[in-house]
Amino acid sequence: MKKILAMLLALTCLFVFAACANDPVTDETEADTEVSTEAATEEATEEATEAATEAPVDDPAVKSEGVMTYAEYAAAALDSEVTIEAYVQAKQGWWEKEGQGVATIYTQDTEGAYFLYEMPISEEDYNKLVDGAKIRVKGYKAEWMGEVEIIDATYEILEGNYVAEALDVTAKLGTDELIANQNMFVAFKGMTVAASTDANGNEAAFLYNWDGSGSQGNDLYFNVAIGDQVYNFTVESYLCGADTDVYKAVEALNIGDVIDMEGFLYWYDGVNPHITSVTVVTAE
Repeated sequence: MKKILAMLLALTCLFVFAACANDPVTDETEADTEVSTEAATEEATEEATEAATEAPVDDPAVKSEGVMTYAEYAAAALDSEVTIEAYVQAKQGWWEKEGQGVATIYTQDTEGAYFLYEMPISEEDYNKLVDGAKIRVKGYKAEWMGEVEIIDATYEILEGNYVAEALDVTAKLGTDELIANQNMFVAFKGMTVAASTDANGNEAAFLYNWDGSGSQGNDLYFNVAIGDQVYNFTVESYLCGADTDVYKAVEALNIGDVIDMEGFLYWYDGVNPHITSVTVVTAE
């Protein structure tokens, strides 16, 4: 009798252990844990991969190794080799010179500006240089009639984008401080259109060419005054041609109009900005 009871007890325990081993709740819990762990591992791996492959954010104030800061460029001697990184702000038309495509480009970073004069460039790359595009340039620092520029340049198009806001330099007109902003994108506020003298000796609000000898399509020259100081500004036709808003706006000016302007602080034997925008504040 004891042996029979012992055998029955052993069989009961065996059935209990078998049931536990095949408990569906336990199996489901283990499966859920494995799925959650795999999903978390895959997500972490994807995030790490994305972080590793994501391109670094471009900082316009930071220069690459071997590249000059604007202060270093400004301090460099004329005719010395320079290497800069900057961002395209505007460009004059592409053309061929002795079989080589060239373009004059206005560039800037957060500290200053660089005028790239007749830089050799293919038409394909010229079209890539939209406003804000980043380039690295190696060339020689030169000066012509007071305008500091980079000549004989080579370039590399880089990743990055920066478009400068116009710096109001109206109060610096007539001061020694103005030239420190040479070639930058700047603004002039509340200036009055002053008379120019055309080729026939008549007063005019603007001239085609500096002496009035040109016609529509040539550069526009016009005088503006603030206080008793008069300055000569330009619409450079290679930059802003006869079909642009600024060219048409200058053609519509009258002597005595009060205007706001934006443009690039070019220099020609003194300040001679290349104007890209004119707004009439008060019409004469």
